[in-house]
Amino acid sequence: MLNPQRQSRLIADLIDRLGRLNAAEEWNGPLNPSQYAALAYLGRANKFSRAPSHVADYLATTRGTASQTLKALARKDLIAETRLPEDKRSIRYDLTLPGLKILETQSAMEDAIAELTMDSAVALQDGLSALVRQLLDQRGGKSFGLCKDCRHHQETDAGLYCQLLEVPLKSSETNQICHEHAAKQGATT
Repeated sequence: MLNPQRQSRLIADLIDRLGRLNAAEEWNGPLNPSQYAALAYLGRANKFSRAPSHVADYLATTRGTASQTLKALARKDLIAETRLPEDKRSIRYDLTLPGLKILETQSAMEDAIAELTMDSAVALQDGLSALVRQLLDQRGGKSFGLCKDCRHHQETDAGLYCQLLEVPLKSSETNQICHEHAAKQGATT
């Protein structure tokens, strides 16, 4: 049996190795790992969470780095910049058809995860989710959770609604990442 410090180091090393293996695969495509991560985030984020500052926060990088990454994706015609009508200074990025096409391909990491038993996959997801929450708590980071798991998500007689932003929601939006996410009382996510 490993002592707790040794076990923590071993787990951290394994996570680092998985990240490096995944990044190495991403270098084989048209994007570098940072560009792929930004594109993947934009593909999962709701329309309220696609500003450059949100990408930077989610990827735990500087705003300048995120901005350069987004410009590279736009030059490659994988994302399009939209000025918001309510504030022309605000920008939102949306995926283009070529950007969506890149995200359709399943990675070797996803293939390997699909080969795990259901029990192993659930345990891995639960463990990694707990680890991400712990790191975010230590760093004071935002959770960027799914809309449906947020305390602001409401199911009303009129339909789905975000109480914080005071906007109606489409059912497809409830499975998207939101930068305003706040865990429900008593929830573990």
